[in-house]
Amino acid sequence: MEKSTWIGFIGGIAAVGTGMALKGADPHALINPAAFLIIFAGTAAAIFNAFPMKELKKFPKLLKIIFIGQTFTPKQEILELFVSVAKSAKQEGVMAIEKRANEVSDPFIRSTMTMVADGFNAEFIYNVVDAEIKQMEARHRAGAQIFAQCGMYAPTLGVLGAVIGLIAALGNLSDINQLGHSIAAAFVATLLGIFTGYVCWHPFANKLREINAEEVEIKRMVLEGALALQEGASSIAIESRLQAYIPLAERKSLRDAA
Repeated sequence: MEKSTWIGFIGGIAAVGTGMALKGADPHALINPAAFLIIFAGTAAAIFNAFPMKELKKFPKLLKIIFIGQTFTPKQEILELFVSVAKSAKQEGVMAIEKRANEVSDPFIRSTMTMVADGFNAEFIYNVVDAEIKQMEARHRAGAQIFAQCGMYAPTLGVLGAVIGLIAALGNLSDINQLGHSIAAAFVATLLGIFTGYVCWHPFANKLREINAEEVEIKRMVLEGALALQEGASSIAIESRLQAYIPLAERKSLRDAA
């Protein structure tokens, strides 16, 4: 569960609802089917116009990542793995690397270590893994862009909804009692558009970028460990190289633990 998303999402709704109540506006005014149709259906239509279907099919998966979260192998665990493999490789040779690779559940770490065990040179390993990481980044950027575009379209559609509502309100000026209510309802679409755009869609896009940056850093750390293994670096050297990827506050020296 990605707690920060739920806190932000629920907190945003609560802030708007409470703010409306404190300002004397009735929160029930937000229950406006026409406004919801203009904002959500309109945003969806705009996104279908903006992206190919193969990209839009990822939308449910991206929402799941935003609200449920994504689990990565901890950096300290990666460091301990490569240090341990380096020690085993010094005693047993490359067979130890292959054996440990087959025990790893993470497919990226397993495939990278397997390339080392198969005897590929450092340049080949770097080029293959670097290309894979860059392709992953491109996919993630495309996913985040969908939400960023939602954040751009929704507020504009909110203005469109307000204009439509005002046209309807001004078309019936004879009923003065209903005029104020109609004008207030016209701006519900604007409120929904701004809220979804700047409390949901844009922040969701930023969260996906942050998750991407974390995953890229972890994969770069794995690549660095694999290249160190391929070079035959000592466990102490590997630890020193991989510690650079771990924040100072989270570093645990394996030498101290030993």
